Amino acid sequence: MTLVQPHSGPPLQLRLARDLTRSIKRGHPWVYAEALRQLPPAPPGAPALLLDNKKGREIARGFYDPHSPLAFRVCTTAPGEKLNERWAQKRFERALALRRMLFDRRTTGFRMFNGEGDGLPGLVCDIYGDGAVLQLDGAGPSGFWHAPGIAEWLAQALPVKWVYERSRVEGTIVGHSWLGETPSAPVHFLENGVSFAVDVVRGQKTGFFLDQRDNRQKIREVAAGRRVLNGFGYTGGFSIYAGLGGARHVTTVDLAAPALAAAQANWALNDLPPAMHEAVAADAFEFLAEAAGQETFWDLVIVDPPSFAASQAAVPKAIAAYQKLIGAAAGVTAPDGLLAAASCSSHVGLEAFLRACEEGISLARRKATALYLGGQPADHPTPLALPEFRYLKFVLMRVE
Repeated sequence: MTLVQPHSGPPLQLRLARDLTRSIKRGHPWVYAEALRQLPPAPPGAPALLLDNKKGREIARGFYDPHSPLAFRVCTTAPGEKLNERWAQKRFERALALRRMLFDRRTTGFRMFNGEGDGLPGLVCDIYGDGAVLQLDGAGPSGFWHAPGIAEWLAQALPVKWVYERSRVEGTIVGHSWLGETPSAPVHFLENGVSFAVDVVRGQKTGFFLDQRDNRQKIREVAAGRRVLNGFGYTGGFSIYAGLGGARHVTTVDLAAPALAAAQANWALNDLPPAMHEAVAADAFEFLAEAAGQETFWDLVIVDPPSFAASQAAVPKAIAAYQKLIGAAAGVTAPDGLLAAASCSSHVGLEAFLRACEEGISLARRKATALYLGGQPADHPTPLALPEFRYLKFVLMRVE
C-alpha cells in the first residue's frame, strides 16, 4: 500500500535564514516562510531537505508548501532517513501501539493520528466505532500523504469498514469516501462506556469533540445531586456525563437546533430519564444574562465555547470575551457551586486563561478556588517543543 504520495526527482533543498537548528533538533516541527532564505516554486507537499543557516548542513527532512505561511513541516531529524513507506509504516504502528495501551472495549471513539504529536505532520484521523474520519491540514499535507493508502492501512490494522475524509475548501466543508459508503446516518461509538451517535459528515471537527473526554469524566465525578447547566452544549457530551453521574437535572443550551436534537438523542441513547433533561435553543450569553435577571442558579455550570482567538492579533478581544463569559457564568452559579470553563484557543495560553477566569469571577463579585486543571487526553499527544499544539484548557472551580 502507498502511504506517502510518490514524487519524482531528488528532494528540494531549503536554507534557513536564521538559526533555528536547536529548536528543530529539540522537536519543534514547523518552519514559517519568513524563516527561509528562499521560497522556490514547487507543488505543495514536495519532499524537502532543511539546511542550517551557517554551513548548509542538513538538519531535517520533511515536506514543503511555498503557498503557506507554514512553509516546511519536519518529518524526521534522523540523518539520512528516507521519507518512504517504511518510515510511514513505523510511525503508524507506533501511533497504534499507544492507542492500544490507552483504550479497551469501553472506548471505541478516539484519535488515531494526531498530526505532529505522532510524528505525522498535518495528518489527523479519528476513529468512531467501525469507521474513521481523516483530515489533512492544508495543501501541503494533502500533497504529501496518500489518503487511499492510509484508508487501506486502517482497514488492515483496525476493525474499520469505512473511511471518510473531510477537508475545507474556501471555507466550505467537503468530503470524500475512500473506503465503504459515506455514512448517511449518525455513527455510534462508546466513550468510557457512554454511548454517543454523531454526524461525521456535517458535524463540527470530525463529528465530536474527542479532546474533552477526560474533562467529561471529571464532570461525571462531581455531578451527583446537582442541577447542571451546560452552555455551548453542542451534541450534549458534558450533559450526558452529568446525567450518568447522578445530576438532579441538566439544561443544555446551544444556538444550533440540529445540535440540540443530537443532544436529546444521545441522552435517550444512554437510557436517561427524559424529564431530567431540557434542551434550550439560545445564544449562551443571552441565556446567562436572562437567567441572572431572573435570579436562576445552578449547582454546576459548564461553559465550553468555540475558539475566541483565530489569530494572535485577536487575543485581547478573546481575553475580554472569556472574562465576560466566565463572569456571566459565575453570576448564575449557586453559592459553593461548581463552575467549569474551557478554552480551545491555541493563542491563549493556560496562564492567560487562568487570569481571565480570575477577572471574570471578580466581575461577578465572587471568589473561586481551582479544583482541577485539565487539557487534552493522551490520544492527543503534543511535542514538548511545540507549546502551541497544547490548545485545550479546562478549569473546574468552586465559586464562593
